[in-house]
Amino acid sequence: MDRSDKKRIILKMGSNVLTKGTDHISRGKIEDIGRQIVALQDTYEFVIVSSGAIAVAKQFVNLESNGKEINVKQALASIGQPHLMRIFQESFRDLGLLTSQCLLSYSDFEREQSKKNIVNTINVLVANNYIPIINENDTVATDEIQFGDNDKLAALTACLLEADLLVIATNTNGICTKESVENSTYDTIEEVDDIESLASEIVSSISIHGTGGMQSKIQAASITQNADIETWIVNGLEDNFMVNAIDKKISFTRVVVENRKQSLENRVYE
Repeated sequence: MDRSDKKRIILKMGSNVLTKGTDHISRGKIEDIGRQIVALQDTYEFVIVSSGAIAVAKQFVNLESNGKEINVKQALASIGQPHLMRIFQESFRDLGLLTSQCLLSYSDFEREQSKKNIVNTINVLVANNYIPIINENDTVATDEIQFGDNDKLAALTACLLEADLLVIATNTNGICTKESVENSTYDTIEEVDDIESLASEIVSSISIHGTGGMQSKIQAASITQNADIETWIVNGLEDNFMVNAIDKKISFTRVVVENRKQSLENRVYE
């Protein structure tokens, strides 16, 4: 199915953003995301890659197990996923938005037929005004539970779907210089094309619920950069963060593709 003329954004939402740093999924934050999609939907189409299933489950249950911790997390993901989708569905429906669920694993990106199926399915959903909400199939895969908080999954999805932009929503104003973090002044690196230099600025930290930290976001940006896709790392805790980023009203980090810098800027901002 042919794509529309709208620019395609892959929006990755981490657990710490969806909970707003608390122990509960924030319906207000999910509603904020929905309102932004409504405001931007004439120009942009969205595919969401969401974490949060484990965080949702922890609100309801406390599982006991003598096995490995990873097995408990997989079980929590199984419990939490339908609850997370229900919150998205209810919050978006009130705004006139339709949602769908897509569970993927890394093996799906290794098989040609699976990749074709993913692209065809998501294109049909988007063409019919459904917003695909993607998560890793945590009950059969463990990589993102352990390492990435779905950052890599979002990057692979952006490449497969030939997105115009990957937006990674996190709990800081993008990536700050190491010196500013150490001095508590927090100066955002607003634009960069050198992944290695960006990685050297990272101060190791992992969020309360997430498993990624900034290192996994830089790795994701490296994947998309190799596919000529720009990545924005934006503070998703702020209201209206996507709209404000597009309108250049806030500080965030743009990982640009040097040889397409001008054309990408035209594609995203025009």
